Amino acid sequence: MDPSPSLLFREPVNRVDRRAITMWRMTPLIPGIVVLAACVALGALVDPARWPAVAAALVTIVLTAFFVAVVPLWRFRFHRWEITDDAIYTQSGWWVRSRVVIPIARIQVVDTTAGPIEQLLDLATLTVTTASSAGTIRIVGLDAEVARSAAADVTIRTQAHTDDAT
Repeated sequence: MDPSPSLLFREPVNRVDRRAITMWRMTPLIPGIVVLAACVALGALVDPARWPAVAAALVTIVLTAFFVAVVPLWRFRFHRWEITDDAIYTQSGWWVRSRVVIPIARIQVVDTTAGPIEQLLDLATLTVTTASSAGTIRIVGLDAEVARSAAADVTIRTQAHTDDAT
């Protein structure tokens, strides 16, 4: 009942929802705006701190622009997932690529969550957990209905496995 070894040699077939790009843009944009506002306020109110505040504001602008413009597109390119009859397979990471295969028979908990930004965009995160300390995967940026459907599908598949897969 182990997953096919061929899974590890190819990318999972499903991409996350395109709205995940917007979510990944909003996540660094909000704190970036707050830090930039603090730098501007500090520079305007405290004369000796003006130039350090300007430097910090410039660094904040550059970093925020990078994490808003580049990182979300890069993440979308590589974040993928797939559910087969025997396993759940995910790929994530934009610098360090991680591929995880969890056999259906080892799954203990299937969960969906949606934070405020995900709810705004009608997205959700599917979390699948095993008894292993390294056995949790999170598929971030799924359409909320797809996440609920996948959770139900995986739950039904796990009930078909009566052994403990150890």
